[in-house]
Amino acid sequence: MPALFISDLHLTEERPAANERFIGFLEDKARSAEALYILGDFFEYWIGDDDLADPFNAVIAGLLKDLAGRGVRISFMHGNRDFLIGERFCAAAGARLLDDPTVHEIGGVRTLLVHGDTLCTDDLEYQAWRRKARSPEFQADFLAKPLAERRLAVGQMREKSKQVTQSKAPEIMDVNDGAVREALRRHGVRRLIHGHTHRPGHHALEVDGARCERWVLPDWYGRGGYIEVSGAAPRLVRF
Repeated sequence: MPALFISDLHLTEERPAANERFIGFLEDKARSAEALYILGDFFEYWIGDDDLADPFNAVIAGLLKDLAGRGVRISFMHGNRDFLIGERFCAAAGARLLDDPTVHEIGGVRTLLVHGDTLCTDDLEYQAWRRKARSPEFQADFLAKPLAERRLAVGQMREKSKQVTQSKAPEIMDVNDGAVREALRRHGVRRLIHGHTHRPGHHALEVDGARCERWVLPDWYGRGGYIEVSGAAPRLVRF
């Protein structure tokens, strides 16, 4: 049975087409999988596990729980939009939380899994924000606020992010080649799977004389898709 990888679905009530595509994916392809890896930005945003009471969030968690009940191992990694997901959500979804980075043996090949934002080292402004947002102090302060206040704050952050993104050169927001090579070298692997950049594809490279590969997951703003590893060979599938 295959291992499936998805990321950057950015699920929200405001994008019903992506929600329907995800439900179809769970009811079809995912049911025949051995494992489902969600590599971040599963939700458009996540303001804390106490927001599980929201009907939309509860439905999505329930759908994953049903898949897990069918024997599919579900693993979840934080993205830059949903890094506040915690153990309460994972329990409700029947998932386990993965560190970023994580190395798993997939199809007999040791594979490095990351969301992808840590590889975008040329975007110095984003990396500074990431360090701040991932700090225990920032998260404790944010989660102490009422849900309504957190939701308003995230809306303001999203608008600011759109404005900042439009002003940046596209190459700044892509992965840095040196960062990719260093990650492969540091973890002693020849295969990397990530999302975040919304630039799906397969890239071959050489690191210290070894042939390596980088697989990039598609976002679900448009067609969407996933990576399937059945045996040793990954395959990028677009809907």
